Amino acid sequence: MFMRLPAGLLYLGLLATLAGCQSQSTSDVLSVGTSSEKTGAIAMPSANIPSAAATKTARAPIMPPAAVPGQGSAPALAMATPPQRPVPFENVQPQLIPAVAEPMARPTAEKANFVIPSSPTGAGSMHPRSRMPIYSQRFRDAKPINFGRASPRAYAVHGVDVSRWQGNIDWAKLRTQGANFAFIKATDGGDHTDPMFKTNWNGSKSAGLKRGAYHFFYWCRTAGEQADWFIRNVPRDPEALPPVIDVEWNHDSACRQKLSPKLVREKMKVFMEKVERHYGKRPIIYTAPDFYEDNLEGAFAEYPFWLRAVAEHPSKVYPNRRWVFWQYSGSGLSHGVTGRIDLNTFYGSAEDWHRWVASN
Repeated sequence: MFMRLPAGLLYLGLLATLAGCQSQSTSDVLSVGTSSEKTGAIAMPSANIPSAAATKTARAPIMPPAAVPGQGSAPALAMATPPQRPVPFENVQPQLIPAVAEPMARPTAEKANFVIPSSPTGAGSMHPRSRMPIYSQRFRDAKPINFGRASPRAYAVHGVDVSRWQGNIDWAKLRTQGANFAFIKATDGGDHTDPMFKTNWNGSKSAGLKRGAYHFFYWCRTAGEQADWFIRNVPRDPEALPPVIDVEWNHDSACRQKLSPKLVREKMKVFMEKVERHYGKRPIIYTAPDFYEDNLEGAFAEYPFWLRAVAEHPSKVYPNRRWVFWQYSGSGLSHGVTGRIDLNTFYGSAEDWHRWVASN
């Protein structure tokens, strides 16, 4: 009895030691929740907005960085629980900008303040003197929407998109009302040019706006034909914003084709690659909720997006989609333009805007 006791204790001790040495391996799987809301449920604009057959049906294209960047390095950008406000980004290409739910503080001055760095970043960096002042938006809305804490008014850089339906625009006046950039309809299909394109293209630049051209994609024409038509009609201006491909379902068009998602993406890719080779800039994809849900969810992560969301924040309408521009209204009102105009905002601060422009 006396001799067996130490052996028993040693046996129990050995078992305890072995149990303590066992390691547990757990695999952490990160999943991103998606909204139960269907993107197609977003209300479309009223009949006052021109049909997409003649111009863009209410143009679209805020996103949250996941972590505060380290000292002297570019911030880490990822889809995650939104922080209190977006974190400024450094040297970011447009396709890397994520969408956020918590906007920045609204500027209070007539012109947003920004700091001109001694060495602007990005390929083709602009000289600081080429920077234009940023005007805070003073637009009104014929059909205002309460976006809550995610109001587009919280963002520093606003702009417009236009076509012939806005008529003759006083670009200098529109600029002072908060139009810091403009996307201008140039072409659609393979044989139509917006009759006001050249006037708007030249007038917006003279007034100090950064502007880019967009093409309304026609599903009954080949992508190569349409790219050639766009290239033929839009000048290659190194100071212009990247070109835009506008993809949406056009229910007013004689073209009734509704292609498969695979074929839609193939045609888009042909157009975008040809246009990128010509202009040296990766095109921006503009789209609307129903078309996005049918064809683009999870696709083209390497391209910058411009999203239409006129009833809710883009993070609700396009879950987990990173983007650069948000079209938040198709019923805007402003001095300098007769009737209604599409309103847009850029993700980021005034400084972010200057960096993005310099690198694109």
